[in-house]
Amino acid sequence: MKKSTACSNSSACRKEKEQRKQPKPRERTLAVAHEYCIRKRMPLHNWCQGQALYLARPLLPDNMFTDRVHPDALPEPHFSPSPDLPDTPRSSASSAQNFIPKHPPSPGDYVVQVQKDQIFRVPPPENARRMATYARRSASRRRRSSCLCCLAWAAAPFLILLLLATATPGVLYLVLRPAQPAYSIDALPVTGFNLSSSASAVLSPAFLATVRAENPNKKIGIYYLRGSDVTASYGGVRLCHGEWPAFFQERRNVTTFKMTLTGSGIRLSSAMRQDLLTAQNRRQVPLRIDVKVPVRVKVGSVTSWTVTVKVRCDVTVDKLTADSKVVSESCSLKL
Repeated sequence: MKKSTACSNSSACRKEKEQRKQPKPRERTLAVAHEYCIRKRMPLHNWCQGQALYLARPLLPDNMFTDRVHPDALPEPHFSPSPDLPDTPRSSASSAQNFIPKHPPSPGDYVVQVQKDQIFRVPPPENARRMATYARRSASRRRRSSCLCCLAWAAAPFLILLLLATATPGVLYLVLRPAQPAYSIDALPVTGFNLSSSASAVLSPAFLATVRAENPNKKIGIYYLRGSDVTASYGGVRLCHGEWPAFFQERRNVTTFKMTLTGSGIRLSSAMRQDLLTAQNRRQVPLRIDVKVPVRVKVGSVTSWTVTVKVRCDVTVDKLTADSKVVSESCSLKL
């Protein structure tokens, strides 16, 4: 009691009592934050107070934010009333907002401790709906991509076969350089035509055709098979028929052969007889020879499948006798 009485008379004791009456730094900080929220008309929750603390950082002393981390901080600085903040009839803690530091603190690093619920906020419920939507979209994209991959793998063999089928003929053409064989009729003696007989007479004509076949290919041989059909006609009337001989024609080869065409029981109308006589007098009797012959192509040791070749020859002779001569001829080939 004596010590207390003696201390009350000294100026040092009076200063100590005044300092004890002043609010602590943490109380002053909360008061400033409280007043900031009231002035901004914002609810008194943790976010508002944290924002106030951050904005008031340059106006507060250095040890304000290190109180809880470093308890042995420097002594508290002196504050003076703030002219910016109005006086409010609140508790002793709220009156501390009138104190500001006389000298702003030197720049430096501050350690601010904030509660976890102020930093990690619970996401709003619409985020969950968005996440579910994104998950459904990604799943549908994955399903579509997997289906497309399956279709691509399934179609790949067919595309490869189609590509090979398309490219093979071109490659074979470039390698083999195929050319069509050429045909011509060198001679065509005719027997069995007696146009001076009566119109009701039956004719049995016979043609002995000399055919020249040329194979110009360097790497392709030709097999002429049995089962061919050769016909000779005049004005659409079939006069006689025969067969193409079966043989193999080598590469770059010219073969000349003869084939016999015979007919029987041919009756010509008087008008056709007259046309033949007129053409024979002009020494230009047009005849047509059609050939259908099955052939196979040989390339090296490989033989192709059977293909029917059609040849049409338009031949003009001077007369229908055994010593007739070919005036003109033209043969065309069709596969």
